[in-house]
Amino acid sequence: MRTATVVDRRAFLLGLGGVGLALPVLEAMGSQVTDHKPRRFCAIYTANGMSLPKAENGIDDWSWFPRSIENGQFVFGKSTEPLSRFRDRLSFLSGLYHPNGPKADPHQCSDMWLTGAPLHNSKPGTYNSVGLDQLIAQHTKQFCRQPSLVLSIDAGTGFLSRTGTISYDLEGRPVPAENEPRRVFDRLFRVDYAVTNKQRNQQARETKLVDAVIESAKDFQRNLGQVDRQRLDSYLSSLNEVETRLIAAQRWKDIPLKSQDYSHLDLNISNTDEPGQYYQTMFDLIALAFDADITRSVAFMLNREDGMGISDTFPLKLGLAQTHHQLSHAGDKQGQMEFAKYDRFLSEQIAHFLERLLEYSDRDGPILDNTLVLYGSGASTTHNPTNLPTLLAGGNGLGVQHGHHWDGGGQRLSNFYLNLLQALDIHVDSFADSTGTLNIPIFARI
Repeated sequence: MRTATVVDRRAFLLGLGGVGLALPVLEAMGSQVTDHKPRRFCAIYTANGMSLPKAENGIDDWSWFPRSIENGQFVFGKSTEPLSRFRDRLSFLSGLYHPNGPKADPHQCSDMWLTGAPLHNSKPGTYNSVGLDQLIAQHTKQFCRQPSLVLSIDAGTGFLSRTGTISYDLEGRPVPAENEPRRVFDRLFRVDYAVTNKQRNQQARETKLVDAVIESAKDFQRNLGQVDRQRLDSYLSSLNEVETRLIAAQRWKDIPLKSQDYSHLDLNISNTDEPGQYYQTMFDLIALAFDADITRSVAFMLNREDGMGISDTFPLKLGLAQTHHQLSHAGDKQGQMEFAKYDRFLSEQIAHFLERLLEYSDRDGPILDNTLVLYGSGASTTHNPTNLPTLLAGGNGLGVQHGHHWDGGGQRLSNFYLNLLQALDIHVDSFADSTGTLNIPIFARI
């Protein structure tokens, strides 16, 4: 069964490099091509939920969700105050969830954030389903050099329920993430086509070797342990991800990159350095990639669930008393206050990113106006997979109307994702377990 799946997928990937592909969008091709509005998507995930303080602690003004109204407008809490200057370009959504979330291990919330998959009852031989970012990439890749960009704090894929990526391909396999700024920069902006051709040849050799191993292993594959199967799946996914990038790179080999200023980048920084500088460098790379139209689909995992990975220690580096995971379990006033202060730190990083997207311009306005930025978590707080913290920014040029705090009252997050797809001019009947789009003012003009 696995052999057929790999062959079909590889045949599909190779087919993407054929003559039937649409040509890239380039200024040199004239207005009949460039009049197509660029529509971009960036999903940003933080683990462990957000601080939603208990009423008895008396710190409602530190709630991530707005809890008060003045002059008919929601009031930003102190933990999201850094985002207040973008009021007209963002909205909060509460009361959303994945119906499959409460049925699954609560630590799987990052696995299903962009998929909504029934991870508690997956079909034999499968694990997840396609992620929103990768579905979007299938519709936008013909316009840009790379189908998607997948980043995370720890890179790779991690493992089930403690993943290191939030991105899943068309078959539900985890897409490996990258986390080193210099590697990301080189991948995006330093394309050596002689090296690329060498990589493609090496890729072909590795692909044949893996196929041969699988063919030989058919008779005893059922005896492989779960860990071995997961490792093999992860390796195959890595091969396909690289193969897709190389195919796309070849199509653009004669087209020069947009001239940009990279002087503000510190490519020597790593996730062991000052957290704010690291995050801002990664966000700067995403903004530059959008500005050069290198990709139109990005997923960035800021933190991992359940105390996993380097980012769990970031609050300690910022002078807070406990790790990120420990703070998410705090019930006392001091602990919930510190959790909210870490939320504020993350809000500052998101604000930096939005500012960058305002600085760069498309032909019809700031890049942010043609970009949907989704920021949220797969849990509300303390691994609770309901009332998922959700923020949408950008897209004003796509018909999105902001300045709202909308309460879904227990509606499906996948229905909201269907709204996002429509705003990106991707018209599909459903996504995951959606039952239809949400009727909310944010999308009233779409």
